[in-house]
Amino acid sequence: MNEKEFNLIDEPWIKVRTPTLTVETVSLREALLRAHTYTALAGELPTQDVAVLRLLLAVLHTVFSRVDCGGIAPLQKPGQALLRWKELWENGHFPEKPICDYLEQWHERFWLFHPERPFYQVRTADKGTAYSAAKLNGELSESANKLRLFPVRGDKWKGTLTYAEAARWLLYVNGFDDTSAKPKEKGLPSVGAGWLGKLGLITAEGQNFYETLLLNLVLLKEKNALWRENKPTWELTEPRQSERTSIPLPDNQAELLTLQSRRILLKRANGVVEGYTLLGGDFFPPEDAFIEQMTLWRSYEEHRRSGFRPQRHRAEQYIWQEFSSLLYKDEKGHRPGVISWIAILRQSHCLDTRRWISFRTASVQYGDKDFFSSDVLGDQITFHMNLITEVGTTWQILIEKEVSRVGRFASAVGRLAGDLEKAAGHVERDGKGSVLSSLSMNCAKSASELYYHKIDVPFREWLQKLDPAQTGVERDGLRDEWVAIARRLAADMGEELLKGAGDAALLGRCIEEKHYSAPEAFIKFKNKLKTICEEE
Repeated sequence: MNEKEFNLIDEPWIKVRTPTLTVETVSLREALLRAHTYTALAGELPTQDVAVLRLLLAVLHTVFSRVDCGGIAPLQKPGQALLRWKELWENGHFPEKPICDYLEQWHERFWLFHPERPFYQVRTADKGTAYSAAKLNGELSESANKLRLFPVRGDKWKGTLTYAEAARWLLYVNGFDDTSAKPKEKGLPSVGAGWLGKLGLITAEGQNFYETLLLNLVLLKEKNALWRENKPTWELTEPRQSERTSIPLPDNQAELLTLQSRRILLKRANGVVEGYTLLGGDFFPPEDAFIEQMTLWRSYEEHRRSGFRPQRHRAEQYIWQEFSSLLYKDEKGHRPGVISWIAILRQSHCLDTRRWISFRTASVQYGDKDFFSSDVLGDQITFHMNLITEVGTTWQILIEKEVSRVGRFASAVGRLAGDLEKAAGHVERDGKGSVLSSLSMNCAKSASELYYHKIDVPFREWLQKLDPAQTGVERDGLRDEWVAIARRLAADMGEELLKGAGDAALLGRCIEEKHYSAPEAFIKFKNKLKTICEEE
């Protein structure tokens, strides 16, 4: 079966959500030309949506670095990039001719199945590790540590995927694949998870899908310099085919956005995809790889070297707990490129000063050494756009202080829960008679996590009230209002914990020459709350 089948430009395969909350499946061409009529992508997983988004952005980077809304006009100066972006933004939809002309020019490279150049695949991958369609499907992917009790597909269909489904998951696996595949050649380096799996992904979100695409269409580097000529993978004369290939850091967005982290070849039969084979693909060092615009960063110092690496999201954290990683930009912090880009747009008067902006995170969580995927995370945050500009610096500091204060409240609640467990006698001893505090520690951790869960919505609501145009008096008032909310929530949780401590905790007990009782623990807790509130 070498005939061409399923061209992604023409066939429906991208899932989108409409303003009426229905989900439609559209072609690549429709996803771009009708982006203004959709609200968002609506794939099976938030991480899959990011993979599809990056493909669409690669097309847009390539097209609009070469033409404007009227004709051929390669970008040559940073000012041109901002003017072109602003023209697109004000236009409200993508011009049809340049996109259709480009897609028609490269139509042959977008066949999902092709005797020579199948999309995002290479023929040499047929010698790679063989997997079933269930492994390709991120919704069904199972490991020894995670079995789906309620699978989304019945056994009859679990072993196959439609071409449309396979196209979406092909992008997903290329970006987020784990490290379970074995190399076929000896002595090859480890490439780790797919490039997207190494990131703490963050994308901007607009009021419709057209705005989302444009907000993530980063046409300039942070220092207002143009990227090099865009070279998406489908424009290569020959695709790279050798496994586990170290490549130079890409110097243009289209090359990065279409990075082939894996060599893949889909296996079809009777009009469905039954499986695929896979090898490791292209990789480059992640250190200071600031070509990547969609990730958080963390600083590192080791072996007399320092710099920044991508920072993955943590399952136990909400996005606002990572606020400093989102906005701070100094010698110890490097904020995501997409946030810096929106700051440039705002300062260049390309965006409304009264606008609020939303950011969405997504990530795959992996097991030991990224050998299998264990979970998928996604979150969203909304705040005033001016908070990411120099105007919002004072407010950034305020927000970071309040994030830290929430952490201290959570710790106080956790400490109370642990002390009450000890007072009630809920401790264990090992064979030598010494106290094991694991039960108390687990209780404290659970109580702290519950506090974070309860404070999550109030914190987001407070964050959306902040506007750098407000006066210092208004700012202080909002801060005091927030501190009162955070303290009251902690106090209420403390009351609940005290009530549930039991009679034994009232009298308490001595552990390693230290007395624990519910009244003593609660007094200490109340004093701690007072101290936290008084801290600047």
